[in-house]
Amino acid sequence: MTENQRNTEPFTRVTHGEIQASVILEAGSYKNEWFERRAEEGVTGSGSDWASLADVFLQEKMPHLDGIVKFDPESSMFAAYSGDPESLRLFIYGFKDACEDDVLIRSLFSRAILD
Repeated sequence: MTENQRNTEPFTRVTHGEIQASVILEAGSYKNEWFERRAEEGVTGSGSDWASLADVFLQEKMPHLDGIVKFDPESSMFAAYSGDPESLRLFIYGFKDACEDDVLIRSLFSRAILD
């Protein structure tokens, strides 16, 4: 499997021509147990909650992509986008790997400011 074929599911990559790309995730479709643990704080696992978690990841693990990868969540969807598709690709590979690493993601999640 080449890097360009690497599985990022349930994140879906979308290209918009050669200069714009986005990644989306339907809220409630992945790792719901994380958000359920913080339900008493009003956390629902919304797109905004995912964006908060992704922002902590970006700031701590990929600060060189800050300002290049941006977030535009909605209540039912997490969305990240960039005018640099390669940077977005690197971000989503790293973020997906972090989501699969329970120790790392719990640490990041503890610092996420969730809606």
